[in-house]
Amino acid sequence: MRTLCASTLIGEFFVIGFAGLVAMKNPDLTMATVWTVCGIGMLLSVLLCGVITRPGGVAMGWVLQIALIASGFVVPMMFGLGVVFAALWWASVHYGRQIDAAKAARAAAAPAA
Repeated sequence: MRTLCASTLIGEFFVIGFAGLVAMKNPDLTMATVWTVCGIGMLLSVLLCGVITRPGGVAMGWVLQIALIASGFVVPMMFGLGVVFAALWWASVHYGRQIDAAKAARAAAAPAA
């Protein structure tokens, strides 16, 4: 699960950064505001890669997905990208857990060396 989720989070890191570049063109936002919010989101996406297998890691990932979708109010294209990444996040968690369970079953079935 860790590899799939980390891949999704690193993809989000880049998407958040590119969304910040687009948001800078909004005359209602200051550069400091844009990069503070984007910087926190980018930092969170990288930090989540390290804590994804700990309790609450997946839930924090869902919070990031909701924030990514909500960023569509500033950069409308992010509504679509946020939904795509939320679907990728679901798939990473769902199939990652299935892969982990299959690996554990295979390890349990292997004869002790």
